[in-house]
Amino acid sequence: MLGVFMYIFELKKELLVGFSLSILYITYYLVEVVKKPILICREGEFRKFLEENVPLLSEHYWPTPWCVESRLQTVLGSVLRSRLLPPVKYHRQVLRLSDGGQVALDWVVRGAGAGEARAVLLVLPGLTGSAEADYVRSLAAAAAALQARCVVFNNRGLGGLPLTTPRLYCAVSHSDLAEAVRCVRASCGDVPLLAVGVSLGGLILGHYLAENGEAAAVHAALVVSSPLDVVKGSECMERAPLNALLSYHMARNLRNTLRAHEPLREGPWDWRVVDRARSVREFDAAFTTKHFGFGSVEAYYRAATLRDKLARVRVPLLCLCAADDPFQPLGAIPVAEAEAAGRGGGRVALAVTARGGHIGFLEGWWPARDAPQQYIARLAAQYFAALLAQPALLHAPPASPSPVAQAL
Repeated sequence: MLGVFMYIFELKKELLVGFSLSILYITYYLVEVVKKPILICREGEFRKFLEENVPLLSEHYWPTPWCVESRLQTVLGSVLRSRLLPPVKYHRQVLRLSDGGQVALDWVVRGAGAGEARAVLLVLPGLTGSAEADYVRSLAAAAAALQARCVVFNNRGLGGLPLTTPRLYCAVSHSDLAEAVRCVRASCGDVPLLAVGVSLGGLILGHYLAENGEAAAVHAALVVSSPLDVVKGSECMERAPLNALLSYHMARNLRNTLRAHEPLREGPWDWRVVDRARSVREFDAAFTTKHFGFGSVEAYYRAATLRDKLARVRVPLLCLCAADDPFQPLGAIPVAEAEAAGRGGGRVALAVTARGGHIGFLEGWWPARDAPQQYIARLAAQYFAALLAQPALLHAPPASPSPVAQAL
């Protein structure tokens, strides 16, 4: 009998400990994890517009309770979207560039009865991403919600397209995007052209917007999980052990991209050194800097940084960041520069969630939601729908020119 009482006592003690730990975690989750996004934007018309017309920016973001760690959000978000979201059907347009290179524009096939398109949504995937990237499925769903056509820009050498010149892409390769934008605008007629850049795609888009200023040929833009300060971002990316593992995975994808293209075997780089790169920084030092003529990896990262270029952007630009992004934590986000960007007439805003990782942004107890319900899709749909409803806030680009590139 005494043994039974001792067993019950120990069981109650374990239950009490478990209950106490649960209360502690729930308290931590509600106090430290669940927060409204921080909106970083100069006071004025654009900030007021975002506060009044994009509900997600005023609502608490509820990360998946059992998946709040940044690297777990990053990896699991990609795995779940890749495995559970239905694939997207595309029609491919191959665009011949002015230097003889080529890129692929993958147009999402719209269903019967889709109706006339209100806009075109141009998506720029990340580092080695293509139209098959998991987050592109979410953005394609956002385009459908907007009654917009969706087209994905695949960088040179990606999306299964062979290289026709011995040249790839990097964070500052916005000239290819400029030609793609001209082609897309020539195809979409008078409807607004909206653009979303994810991670490296956001850097390329940001450089295009900053370089062209008022002449940028898109009407509004959204950037997701892009390291706006590449110098600080690269330092964060190399931190051991977990961030370094993600960097290793990305470097392996970059090495695989090079191996797929024979024209890149020859050049001012040592292929053996490139093949031994175990981080993005090592890869950039061995290949990217030499391929694009930078004197050092530090010089490349300074050129790739958008921190000091945000003030030159004239297109409405919203950047979605997570304060725990392993490649751009809160301390690396250019808060002061984003706030100052509005002084000269720019319309730049950063929305910073407390959690979300890198392109993670999982929500709910079971985060395998339908594509339109993904956080990224909902934000894109709300932001662009609000701008389309108030066209006076859209950028007014120059008249669409005749395409100078030949579409095959």
